[in-house]
Amino acid sequence: MATEMTDARFSEEVLKSKEPVLVDLWAPWCGPCRMLTPVVEKLGEEYKGKVKVFKLNTDDNPNTASTYRVQAIPTLLFFKGGQLVEQTVGVQPEKEIRARLDGLLK
Repeated sequence: MATEMTDARFSEEVLKSKEPVLVDLWAPWCGPCRMLTPVVEKLGEEYKGKVKVFKLNTDDNPNTASTYRVQAIPTLLFFKGGQLVEQTVGVQPEKEIRARLDGLLK
């Protein structure tokens, strides 16, 4: 499961998190974003308690997208220790996202 994120909660929930974090930046009108949603939801369930997984609607929350210079969605942001460690753009295969999440846990 992925929890909805807002610009207002981003600093507290992501940057101050003790656990690694995956943030999926998306919008409802974005077809590729909708294709990626089931994968992000599934991984959110599998990594529950180890990695926090959030979805951030860029239409409703443009500040975070602007801060991280997101120019296209879907974009996945991977954080560890409050620092952005990786960023991917476009639909990624589940095995690639899983490998990145496993890397955050090392």
